[in-house]
Amino acid sequence: MSAQTEEVAAGPAPRIGKGGAPPPRPRKRLADGVPYLLILPAAAVTVLLLGWTLVKNGLLSFQNLNPRQLIQHVTEWSGVDNYSEQLGSSEFWGVTARSVVFTAANVALIMVLGCLIGLLLARLGTKLRLMLSLSLVLAWAMPVVAATTVFQWLFDQRFGVVNYLLDTLGWHAMAGYSWTGGQFSTFFVITVLIVWQSVPFVAINLYAATTTIPKELYEAASLDGAGPWKRFTSVTYPFLKPFFLATTFLEVIWIFKAFTQVFAINEGGPDRLTETLPVYAFQEGVGSQHFGMGAAISILTIVILLALTAHYLRLVLKQEEDEL
Repeated sequence: MSAQTEEVAAGPAPRIGKGGAPPPRPRKRLADGVPYLLILPAAAVTVLLLGWTLVKNGLLSFQNLNPRQLIQHVTEWSGVDNYSEQLGSSEFWGVTARSVVFTAANVALIMVLGCLIGLLLARLGTKLRLMLSLSLVLAWAMPVVAATTVFQWLFDQRFGVVNYLLDTLGWHAMAGYSWTGGQFSTFFVITVLIVWQSVPFVAINLYAATTTIPKELYEAASLDGAGPWKRFTSVTYPFLKPFFLATTFLEVIWIFKAFTQVFAINEGGPDRLTETLPVYAFQEGVGSQHFGMGAAISILTIVILLALTAHYLRLVLKQEEDEL
């Protein structure tokens, strides 16, 4: 048999990959599409419940929708009049500035107190840690409306526990003090309520994150003579920096769009001085029955929140690039 005949009978030589290893098999197209199929149900539900609602709200913001239009089933398109009126209103920008300051103050308090309690959890014994964790979970799990009702009773002018305790301690001027009668006192009650509800999330998650830090790092820092503050800045904070950034980001979103606590305490009063953007949109839309205007304010609220979020993420990315 000739050499050519033997080569044909043997068939083509097997392909050999780089380094003598067999070549990689091509992936199946079906396997490549599996991740997309898995997230498809969640994405469909999100688009159905949130996307469509946002689209309808956006369309409503370009309409002049009052009780007359609702009764007559008439659609009156007003273009960008609702947006122009709000963007040219000093009241809108005053509420926006108030919302930003309110969010910054609450997030700062939540992060500081949450981190302190989380670090305390890491240093407590098993029994004390369990008791404190249980208390935090119970505070976190309490429904917002129920918690707001309790705080309304605590700070009640005539029968509130806070006024009674202050009067008992000798501060007799607080015996009949109205906590919802002024702007700053009302914001104080709302801030205490929101911080009390939000701190458990930060504290528990921070404690869980500290369990991932190798103990050898703390031992090495102690051998170098580092105190508690130095150990936090040189070991804990650098290791948990992604947690701090992500948690701060979430808290900014949650506090900025807080509605129930602000509205339930005093409905944005007194004299609408404690309205934040979500409450302002509700009052202008439902309270004044100018639903198109309320929809426009809600869209502007989303845009402002996206702008704040983009600015925050840009600062985070810039800081990470500088460290690299």
